Amino acid sequence: MMEAVVPKLPSFNFLNPNSTAVQRLGFHRFSCSSSSLSPSVLVSADSKSVSLGHITRPDFPILHQEVNGKKLVYLDNAATSQKPVAVIKALQHYYEAYNSNVHRGIHYLSAKATDEYELARKKVAAFINASDSREIVFTRNATEAINLVAYSWGLSNLKPGDEIILTIAEHHSAIVPWQLISQKTGAILKFLNLNDDEIPDLDKLKEMLSSKTKLVVTHHVSNMLASVLPIEEVVHWAHDVGAKVLVDACQSVPHMVVDVQRLDADFLVASSHKMCGPTGIGFLYGKSDLLSAMPPFLGGGEMISDVFLDHSTYAEPPSRFEAGTPAIGEAIGLGAAIDYLSAIGMQRIHEYEIELATYLYENLLAVPNVRIYGPKPSENVHRAALCSFNVENIHPTDVATILDQQHGVAIRSGHHCAQPLHRYLGVNASARASLYFYNTKGDVDDFIQALNETVNFFDMFR
Repeated sequence: MMEAVVPKLPSFNFLNPNSTAVQRLGFHRFSCSSSSLSPSVLVSADSKSVSLGHITRPDFPILHQEVNGKKLVYLDNAATSQKPVAVIKALQHYYEAYNSNVHRGIHYLSAKATDEYELARKKVAAFINASDSREIVFTRNATEAINLVAYSWGLSNLKPGDEIILTIAEHHSAIVPWQLISQKTGAILKFLNLNDDEIPDLDKLKEMLSSKTKLVVTHHVSNMLASVLPIEEVVHWAHDVGAKVLVDACQSVPHMVVDVQRLDADFLVASSHKMCGPTGIGFLYGKSDLLSAMPPFLGGGEMISDVFLDHSTYAEPPSRFEAGTPAIGEAIGLGAAIDYLSAIGMQRIHEYEIELATYLYENLLAVPNVRIYGPKPSENVHRAALCSFNVENIHPTDVATILDQQHGVAIRSGHHCAQPLHRYLGVNASARASLYFYNTKGDVDDFIQALNETVNFFDMFR
């Protein structure tokens, strides 16, 4: 009879950000008002010598705690980001001050909620430089946004023999919907492999594109390889053969300037929770002419113009694709997150993360028997601030478990919703450390020290 294994549960002890211990770590305490002022405005004149990570950390209460008796080092940002006080307060204020359903009432609370909800849509549009806020559709997440395109545009436009090109490095949410659509329409899925630098082979992509290609589905930044694709070029090549392009921007919108008009992508999706916003909401950007020609995805309230017993007529986008009561508080929280990120500046975030990315890669590469996946950084190749890796003869979940329980370091292990890519690379799983602008080189140092100690721990049993 097998004995039940009772796992050690983590213990939590919150650090006081004003404490001496926190001050020794270089944190600078400031308050962030609801106006989401840039943290750089609120620090002292010597801020040039202080990293963006140190400047912004005080805005994130969750980072100031102990896990299993150790200072939390949160390096799982590719899975989800932490939330600044400004976002938490925006959500709280909505529920305390003007919680009401949108678009349905003339009373003050409903009008206020509607104004703030639609203002959040305008903030998203401005953030990615959409030409009109009506090109932004709120969804539950990026996965639903991709499914919306698949079932609305895909079922209406694809026929047997049409080709959809995807990279082997796509997230499952960008693969599975198109598998379902191909089964319904007879369209053919074709997959682009990696080149020797472990980047999707764009030379091969140009060869694969043809008049049969109707859609290219691609990530902007890989959530495992950390590679950054030249989306402008990909879109140009696809449009040359009459194909549309759907961009998974979940790992790019939170980390760099993304301009949909410059990229010229037909569709682009992203999720709030990876960009300091709440869970439960994402968005689809779609060119106006495409959205206007697409049928509804879900039926119900809000998405209609008129309902008769035998038929219905439908609202114009984006309402056509937002059936039922939306995630109102979450949209407002996303708007607050965009205010916060914009106050810092996306280019500033991007430049700081390039520095962090190189620091992480070089230090991780120095750990014995570590294999890092994706391209090597260089003057011409900038990796995203994440590293997926394996340590020889140690399962990545064992690595992640010891890092958490013995060192308070949070990383992710598994297939990262990229099983086809892992199979292509000849592994079942990997560990992944991923950074955001509130991380510091000190976090990387803590991670590397903990990883070395973890490797030494497992070496004792060999």
